[in-house]
Amino acid sequence: MKTGIVDVGGGLRGIYAAGVLDHCLTDGIHFDLGIGVSAGSANIASYAAGQKGRNIHFYMDYSFRKQYMGIGNLLTKKSFVDMDYVYGTLSNSDGENPLDYPALRDNPMELLVVATDALTGETKYFTKADLQQDNYDIFKASSSIPFVCHPYLIQGIPYYDGALGDPVPVEKALQMGCDRVVLILTKPEHVLRTPKKDKRLAAGIRKKYPLAAEKLCLRAQHYNEGVALAQKYAEQGRVLIISPDDTCGVDTLKRDKEALQRLYDKGYHDGAVIKDFLQS
Repeated sequence: MKTGIVDVGGGLRGIYAAGVLDHCLTDGIHFDLGIGVSAGSANIASYAAGQKGRNIHFYMDYSFRKQYMGIGNLLTKKSFVDMDYVYGTLSNSDGENPLDYPALRDNPMELLVVATDALTGETKYFTKADLQQDNYDIFKASSSIPFVCHPYLIQGIPYYDGALGDPVPVEKALQMGCDRVVLILTKPEHVLRTPKKDKRLAAGIRKKYPLAAEKLCLRAQHYNEGVALAQKYAEQGRVLIISPDDTCGVDTLKRDKEALQRLYDKGYHDGAVIKDFLQS
């Protein structure tokens, strides 16, 4: 039986998924495929590297630093979140909290990192072949929120957040042969996404990246359709949806240490059901 895990990201709400994945490491749970969208890609990377507890520091500690996110970055680097600081300065082998790249590389789990071509609006699925020691550009690309961040260049192609192209890639996991898929959402399962915020952000990029703006306007619809499809698969026993009953007040870029800790704890608690699902 081939198993997969999907982390849809969600900015700082991703700390919930970090808790779920840490519980997987506690239980010694291994997957054959991991798919990460946006911040979910970095969560999956630390999980694949076996680094329990690594992700939580990026949400609880580093996100409060001005180098990580803030108006200063927006003014000097045209990006509210400095991806090079997060996935370079902090994560490189000589950084404060390095990703164990050799462990990630040698883990037999397949890895897909979802990004969106800013020029064409097409979904791009990066793999481990696109990673090297201290070159984690695919995580930067996958996490680049339109307008809030500039698109991240990889081999001359600008990429935006993976959630524009495939916000809930459960179907992709099944297409790749998974029999059972664990889907981690970072907002309550039955809360529909609305397009209001996305349309405002799309207006800010439409002139330069019209096709990406079009995809951004449809993100809410595609997210809701993806969750609905996952629910159908869940009824068949093929998908397990893990989601918080509430987000504790945490939003994409809203920082509150106590709220973040509560959301992480929820994720760690909720991850306990995964073992039984995979063994049933």
